[in-house]
Amino acid sequence: MYLEIITPDKKVFAGEVDAAQFPGANGSFEVLDSHAPLISTMERGRIRITTKKGQEFFTVDGGVVEVLNNKIIVLAESVIE
Repeated sequence: MYLEIITPDKKVFAGEVDAAQFPGANGSFEVLDSHAPLISTMERGRIRITTKKGQEFFTVDGGVVEVLNNKIIVLAESVIE
C-alpha cells in the first residue's frame, strides 16, 4: 500500500509500505494491506512504518490520517526531528 506523510512545510515520506502504526487519539492502531476505510486524528507520538527494507520511525506532533483503497495520507502538524 502507498503512504504519504505531509506537513505544512514539506512531504516527509512517500512510498510503498507493508504496515504502518499510528498514535491515534483513542490509542495506537495499525494499518495493513486492504484495511477498511478510516479517518482518525492523531496525538503526539511515533509513527512506525514497515517496508521491505525494514522499519522507519517518525515522531509527529498530532494530525489526521486517512486510509482509503490501499492509500494512506497523513497530514501531520509537524514532524519532530
